[in-house]
Amino acid sequence: MFKKANSIESAFQLVRTFCFAVMFLSILLTGFALHLSFRMVTRADSRIFILANGKILEAYAGERGDNIEVEARDHIRTFHKDFFSLDPDEQVIRSNISKALYLADRSAKKQYDNLKESGYYTNLITANISQQIEVDSVSIQTKEYPYYFQCSAHEKLIRATSIVTRNLITEGWLRNVARSDNNPHGFLIENWMILENRDIKTENR
Repeated sequence: MFKKANSIESAFQLVRTFCFAVMFLSILLTGFALHLSFRMVTRADSRIFILANGKILEAYAGERGDNIEVEARDHIRTFHKDFFSLDPDEQVIRSNISKALYLADRSAKKQYDNLKESGYYTNLITANISQQIEVDSVSIQTKEYPYYFQCSAHEKLIRATSIVTRNLITEGWLRNVARSDNNPHGFLIENWMILENRDIKTENR
């Protein structure tokens, strides 16, 4: 009878151990499945599909810090192209300047007002001068906030009889703002200054 009781107790302990092992493995498997599902959802959320020229392109979302220098440089290039790319048309000038002023603070508006008061834009229109800009380089320091930058570019003033090339150097600081349709990178240029804007070459046409 004691042998029978011992065998029942051994069987019960064996069954209990087996149940604990099954429960433990189930918990591990459930945890792994949840972790895997979370990773898959995160990856799916970071995938973006863009329709461009009838083709679907896949892009991946990233943290702002991963691309901060790339975005900052593009913001600065876009601002300078909008501010300095001008044609002898009042609507074109107003449209480009308007887009540029969304990307900078009142320091850019002050530069625009000074140029306007000096008759710079009127001279472009009356003399049929087109102004084009090519940004050569943008250096930016992201170790301290707001971020200091310096932009080096070449301007071309295209007249009927000549093309004047100018060397342009500007500086300023960038601070973070909310992204919008008018400011997709979410930066604002502050204390923008033109350090140099001088003629370096004149070519006859």
